[in-house]
Amino acid sequence: MTTSTAPADVYRHGLRLLLDGDIPAWVDLWDDEGVFEFPFAPAGWPERLEGKAAVAAYMRAYPDHIELHEIPDLTIHQTADPRTIVVEMRAVGRLMRTRAPYDMTYIAVVTVVDGRITRYRDYWNPLALPADGTADFAGSAR
Repeated sequence: MTTSTAPADVYRHGLRLLLDGDIPAWVDLWDDEGVFEFPFAPAGWPERLEGKAAVAAYMRAYPDHIELHEIPDLTIHQTADPRTIVVEMRAVGRLMRTRAPYDMTYIAVVTVVDGRITRYRDYWNPLALPADGTADFAGSAR
């Protein structure tokens, strides 16, 4: 567990938890009233989750859909607000159902207050999903 409450450190720690498949610990990084948003969510996918319980329910099945192997590219930008970072990253792994490779690029705007994620805007690209419908969960879950 990271002891730092700096947004970049909390985010990096969260990535390690996702790579380890420890979704409950990742959810524990969230504030009880945290908001998770998906501005580019396709029709039928959630656009906004409100509260830690909603984030937990949403992420519960993540390991059943995606196995992350590495984050080969990660850049964290500080903003004028010391609580908010902008993250550019690429996640690589495999889709569990088909065993197909998973390679997704993300942009995220994340706000951390007192070591807890209070807002996470995930600008993942739904156009990068396989066109054959084999991806049930990519960057976001339904």
